[in-house]
Amino acid sequence: MGMSVACKFERSILSHEEYEAIRLTHHPAIYSVEVSELEAMRPRLRKMRDKERTVGRQKQRESRGKAEARGTSFPGTAKHASERKQVFAAALKRVNTELKLQHNLAARTANVEAARKALALHRAANFTTRPPAGATAGDGMASKPSERRRKIIAGAKIGRISQATKVAQAVRDARGA
Repeated sequence: MGMSVACKFERSILSHEEYEAIRLTHHPAIYSVEVSELEAMRPRLRKMRDKERTVGRQKQRESRGKAEARGTSFPGTAKHASERKQVFAAALKRVNTELKLQHNLAARTANVEAARKALALHRAANFTTRPPAGATAGDGMASKPSERRRKIIAGAKIGRISQATKVAQAVRDARGA
């Protein structure tokens, strides 16, 4: 909720025990906390956050005159409770984020082989693999059959042009003789 709160300010609004609980959720410290400890911190932080939320809402209602004070008056104002709630909420968020990172890391290292295999399969599916051509005999150049349509000429027509030439020549010779 809202902006993050400065560590110094956190220390000023929390009791010593509360501050100690939160101190470990800050950045350099949180990396050295075991996953099991982080898991244990979660419910504690949730409880602290929820308590402050309840107190804050109660204070708000009291200030608006909507509710009677409950039991012996809690110290501080609604704003104070809301600030404390934000501190716990932020700490909880850091713990959750770190747990998520750790979990993903664990999942990654455990399934690194499976993930690699799956990725390889997925990538292979994008390419159709053709068998290699292998060694082929060196027969030199291969003739390409013509793409053009073969014109089929009737047997009777074959030689008619050369015959016409012979006839024409004979007519010319006869004329000159």
